Amino acid sequence: MSKIILTGAHFTTAVATIQELKKYPEVELVYVGRRTTMEGDQTKSVESQILPSLGVKFIPIITGRLQRSFTPYTIPSLLKIPIGFIQAFKILLQEKPDVVVSFGGYVALPLVICAWVLSIPILIHEQTLVTGLANKISSLFADKIAVSFRQNLKTEGKYILTGNPIREVFKSNHKNIGEEYKNFFNFAKRAHLPIVVVTGGNQGSHFINQLIEERLSSLLKFCCIIHQTGDSKYQDFERLEKFSTPWFLVKKFINEEIGVVFKSADLVITRAGANTLLELAYLGKPALTIPIPYLYQDEQTKNAEFFQKLGLCQIIWQKEASGEVLEETIKKSLKNLASLTKSAQVAKEVVIPDSEKRLALEIILLGRS
Repeated sequence: MSKIILTGAHFTTAVATIQELKKYPEVELVYVGRRTTMEGDQTKSVESQILPSLGVKFIPIITGRLQRSFTPYTIPSLLKIPIGFIQAFKILLQEKPDVVVSFGGYVALPLVICAWVLSIPILIHEQTLVTGLANKISSLFADKIAVSFRQNLKTEGKYILTGNPIREVFKSNHKNIGEEYKNFFNFAKRAHLPIVVVTGGNQGSHFINQLIEERLSSLLKFCCIIHQTGDSKYQDFERLEKFSTPWFLVKKFINEEIGVVFKSADLVITRAGANTLLELAYLGKPALTIPIPYLYQDEQTKNAEFFQKLGLCQIIWQKEASGEVLEETIKKSLKNLASLTKSAQVAKEVVIPDSEKRLALEIILLGRS
């Protein structure tokens, strides 16, 4: 039996890897992550809700991060850093893993450093085109660094190209969906209306949610919308759910049905996280992206520009975004849907289709070394 501890911020990538690792009967999986969504928000994290249903033991950890600007959470966050290291040591000593796998983010850093101190093999996965601060630090301690893009592959021996794991729901004909989804798709088909999917990733996007809410009545005159709001202190889901109709389906989080939802979409409105854009590239689905402008090294802008050049997406800059701009861009996109879809198909060239198999095998081999 081989025990693997997984941790980190890129949860959908972790899920795809977990699904592949569970195919190996000799593997035991443990996930260490956040109990809540973010600092100052007591909403339960997606991982704490989803992992038990996947049969994976979830262990919460309290840790802090270095912030680039001073906020009311800066000092409390700094005080949590030593707590995170103490908890990480305790978890590793209790669980005795054969390997630790990090998917980036400040939550993973204490586990990585403590694993290095305890001589536990470490693999980190870099999902994005821009290496985050936590992964930059973690790479100093890692035995293997798996990257998603050829551009990030270095000649140094510990770098390996695996690609970004794609969840099983995008590769299988998943037809066991709930009645609300069936009713939505049936209505869209009967009404001959295009389907627009709105998502801000696992945590949702308050900014995008507000834009949609502002123009909702107008948007629903020419398209059907499935909207994943996320779950946060802003109560976006609770407000938008009140406007639910047969052609406007609102969900906090779309789990198993996400494969059917993305496959059925004519257009996807999203932030510019690498995982979402790679999944859309795998499916060849056109997107409108609104990159988050304040992340480390402006990583979402770089993601969006990279995939725009490939033909997958169009960009609306947040400083220029408004409900009216978004509505007009959606209208134009739906009028040119055939051309946009053809362009989006080209983006498949950057996707490594068996990436989850490659990454899972590297993890298992490292744990046995």
